[in-house]
Amino acid sequence: MPKYEYRNLQPTPEASDIFLKWIERLDSEFANKDPEHRNNIVRDTLHEIYLGRPYATPAGGLAPQALMHDFDPRNATLEPEYYGDVDAAKYSERKPLIWFWMMYDRSPLGLNHWLGFRIRAMLARHVFKYCGKNVKIFHGVELTFGYNLTVEDNCTIHKYVLLDDRGELIIHEGSSISDYANVYTHAHDLNDGMLISNHKTEIGPRARVTYHATVLSGVRIAEHGMVGSIGVASKDVPPYNIVAGVPAKTIKVKTIAPPGQKNG
Repeated sequence: MPKYEYRNLQPTPEASDIFLKWIERLDSEFANKDPEHRNNIVRDTLHEIYLGRPYATPAGGLAPQALMHDFDPRNATLEPEYYGDVDAAKYSERKPLIWFWMMYDRSPLGLNHWLGFRIRAMLARHVFKYCGKNVKIFHGVELTFGYNLTVEDNCTIHKYVLLDDRGELIIHEGSSISDYANVYTHAHDLNDGMLISNHKTEIGPRARVTYHATVLSGVRIAEHGMVGSIGVASKDVPPYNIVAGVPAKTIKVKTIAPPGQKNG
């Protein structure tokens, strides 16, 4: 089958200059880990993104006041804050940036891929335990705590993926997670849903979790492993194995050809 490389697309030089300067300024501001500083920067920036003017003390009717208060991460509650296993100190540093990430994606700017890839990569370096080089993250991706998440070089995370990092989640070099996939690191007791166990879940290197697939807590998708569409990986996937179904089972083993030859 033919191989199609991605096209190299660029905004206008004027827009590119503004985009990069804005990312650089936010990156510099977010380097300050003080939660109050980050809260203020996020509040002010969201006010500008959505309303097109500098932040001002909330005024006017109740609905406009509620909107302006809601730009401030201190007035928003996110699901992970309710979890009993959250590290409150680590999460408080990251919450403003996670709120900004979510609100940015829902703003008129959020579907601009060129800008979005760079904004999210910048945020990921401040939010994740580790974020490597050339990581491409599409819009609508959701994560839990952030501080238990490692994403190595050259990974791609497509739109509307759920990355649950209540336990440790490692996405190794060159791996890809497709649209609407879910990757978990925690599990509930069958009889008491409030009893939680956290585990390490690993993807790759160079593994693929495809469209609408799910990887359950504690599973390892080994090198070049693949979980087929809508499959549920409840057990480790050996290297080069393609698994599919519910629960996912091996349906094929990849053969990797030497350089210059076609795969079998």
